[in-house]
Amino acid sequence: MKKKEDVPAGLWVRCDACGSTLYSKDKTDNLHVCPECDHHHRVDARTRIEQLVDPESFEEFLGDLISTDPLRFKDRITYRDRLKQLRKATGENEAVAVGRAYIRGRAVVLAVMNPAFIMASMGAVVGEKVTVAAELAAEENLPLIVVTASGGARMQEGMVSLMQMAKTSAALAKLDDAGGLYLVVATDPTTAGVAASFASLGDVILAEPGAMMGFAGPRVIANTIKSELPEGFQTAEFMLQHGFVDRIVKRNDLRREIARIIDYCGK
Repeated sequence: MKKKEDVPAGLWVRCDACGSTLYSKDKTDNLHVCPECDHHHRVDARTRIEQLVDPESFEEFLGDLISTDPLRFKDRITYRDRLKQLRKATGENEAVAVGRAYIRGRAVVLAVMNPAFIMASMGAVVGEKVTVAAELAAEENLPLIVVTASGGARMQEGMVSLMQMAKTSAALAKLDDAGGLYLVVATDPTTAGVAASFASLGDVILAEPGAMMGFAGPRVIANTIKSELPEGFQTAEFMLQHGFVDRIVKRNDLRREIARIIDYCGK
């Protein structure tokens, strides 16, 4: 009798939304969107960059910046040890990658947040990299594209992380004064301090279908305002209905839509 061979690990994956069992290659080929229910799964920064930019056109800068530990923070483990573990697990130094790139032949400055790195929380390094990206876009008269995906400010850096909201917003104001184009692509989740700063300041705000967007969690908001909340009030679709989002764009259409907006704005 022929011995039954084991199925290789990772060959099949389950959709987080509908529960369908998917062939991993089919999911990857479909840009990590479920072919059964169209759920847009979260992707890391490098995968997103590969999906968006023209082949081999991404030129990263500030990739060597590493967070310090201003509060000497410790919960289960120290913040320094947590960062070391994450750098090893993800191959990334921080929660955002920034650089120059081309999208369908259009030169841009691109920043992509990485939900695999402390849920793309914003500390001093994230704030610095987004700020420098905005300053470079203004200096070189290039569109700035930021793909957001964040749980908000990074508690391990306390007030330092909160200051990044003002820092990034000030840099974007200078980009606006210079006549620059700032385009946000909001993905799941875009929340808290990031939602309250650079994620909400785009000249054009696009969002992926079903992306969670908002400042605080539903229970916190309900307890604060002492009122019932509409169903789905933190979805991209609800935000579109109420004017916070300009357009919902499926992942396989993002490249074309970004290029179209750049052309329309004369950039």
